[in-house]
Amino acid sequence: MAGSDTADAAAAPDAATPDAAAPDAVKILIAGGFGVGKTTMVGSVSEIVPLRTEEPLTTAGLDVDDLDGIEEKRATTVALDFGRITIADDLVLYLFGTPGQQRFWFMWNDLAIGALGAVVLVDVRRPGSSFAAIDFFERRGIPFVVGVNGFHGRHPYPPEDVRDALALPEDVPVLLCDARERESCRDVLVALIDRLIATAARA
Repeated sequence: MAGSDTADAAAAPDAATPDAAAPDAVKILIAGGFGVGKTTMVGSVSEIVPLRTEEPLTTAGLDVDDLDGIEEKRATTVALDFGRITIADDLVLYLFGTPGQQRFWFMWNDLAIGALGAVVLVDVRRPGSSFAAIDFFERRGIPFVVGVNGFHGRHPYPPEDVRDALALPEDVPVLLCDARERESCRDVLVALIDRLIATAARA
């Protein structure tokens, strides 16, 4: 019996042993101009039901919101989108989608607090709409990657042409993606994590 008790004690978990370490949580912003696909990307890749703050577009905003090229858009983010994705057992990303319209840009400063990196989505039909986001992260020294969202699954320009059009430095990754596809969005996020790791290593 004593031998059995000893064996049971050896097999029992040690109550003093701490649980496995919690995964690292990293805050990432999904940014870009009005109508580039930020809400779609967060919804596509999030493993939880995303938090959305969308409101319908109304005639009151016709003189404010530029719908040129995105006439089919019916709603817009007025605060933020929020989602979560587990990249690895020890790494979880919390995704914060920024509002696109200029009148809501004042919220970007608050959303950027604690963010380690960002994805800037670009619509090649309206590339100028993402210049403000690129400038925002460059000025604050927040590493970012560019995701070229192919609307209707089409990518008319290669990444290097997009890089030249946006005057991006060589160290900023430019990836073709589809904001509707989970795996495509995940690849963009993985590229951002790789850049964050490389930036930390250099520092």
